[in-house]
Amino acid sequence: MTLAEEIKGMVAKARRYLASAKLLGEAGDFDSAFSRLYYARFYGAEALLLAQGKAFSSYRAVIAAFVEHVIKSRVLPKEMHHWLHRAFEKRQISDYEVFSGITATQVLDLQGKAEEFLKKTEAFLQTVCPENPSPR
Repeated sequence: MTLAEEIKGMVAKARRYLASAKLLGEAGDFDSAFSRLYYARFYGAEALLLAQGKAFSSYRAVIAAFVEHVIKSRVLPKEMHHWLHRAFEKRQISDYEVFSGITATQVLDLQGKAEEFLKKTEAFLQTVCPENPSPR
């Protein structure tokens, strides 16, 4: 598999997870929706790092590298780190707490931010990998 194919696959998976989150949220499964929204961002972040020749084996390492190589280098806006970090924290709660307290409003808010996160990710990837079109 080429690097471009792997990046495209990560973005496609992020898009699938975003779509899954919407369905889960509509079904009232807010915990699972939050989890999918985190992973949508996570795969987007991994794609951005991979486009820079960087790969990591843990969630925390990906988030730290995202800050170091994407945010600090001003590839993408600073708020995207906060969105990714917040999604990670909420995913921990949604996956491991019996009563997470996550609401439909919170899911919709995170969903909108995840969509914007992926749009900005895809736009940047187009500048560094123009032969790698968005998987939509």
